[in-house]
Amino acid sequence: MKRSFILAVIAGVGLLCGAAFLIVGPSPVSPDAIQSSVIRTPALIDSAWKLPVAATFNASLDWQTNSSRCGPASVANTFRSIGEEETTEAEVLAGTGKCWTGFCIVGLTLDELADVAQAKTGRKVSVLRNLSADEFREHMKHANDPGRRYIINFTRQTIFGAGSGHFSPIGGYLEAEDLVFVLDVNERYKPWLIERERLFSAMDTIDSDGDKKRGLLLIE
Repeated sequence: MKRSFILAVIAGVGLLCGAAFLIVGPSPVSPDAIQSSVIRTPALIDSAWKLPVAATFNASLDWQTNSSRCGPASVANTFRSIGEEETTEAEVLAGTGKCWTGFCIVGLTLDELADVAQAKTGRKVSVLRNLSADEFREHMKHANDPGRRYIINFTRQTIFGAGSGHFSPIGGYLEAEDLVFVLDVNERYKPWLIERERLFSAMDTIDSDGDKKRGLLLIE
């Protein structure tokens, strides 16, 4: 089978980031759901961008280049915020053997993304999985620590009513409001705020690709 035909099939099936579907993808999230399912109050978003970690992103994200590459895009943006050299998807993926077709076929798992990140940094990269709600809250309290960066793996289905698995950096935590700032690397969504418990519920799910729970990536 010619490689060009294989690539055409991959492009045609509309793989979504973190999805466990090859032939039939998940239902797309409607524009109304994107806007109404999370918090986008301008004053709160402005406050969130001023949090210590969010500020290192300079209120700017490089959007994922296709729907399967949210993981590498999240790592690239996170690396930019901490001064690492690899700050593009291509640089993050170079030499890893991942996503060589241009697509991360069926998406990367949390463990695979951790391996990709660790290959490009001397910092410690940890997978945080099977967290309790209380443990998740404690980590969110540390999400404003400039020495730490969190990338979350969650399912959009739980939050938006449709969609599949996704990665994005966490920009910080508005503790008084109990809201987490998600720096969504998908340009359709852009950054948003969400109640901590709702985000935990979206993370505390099984990624069928690997049959393990989703979770957090901690870079420190």
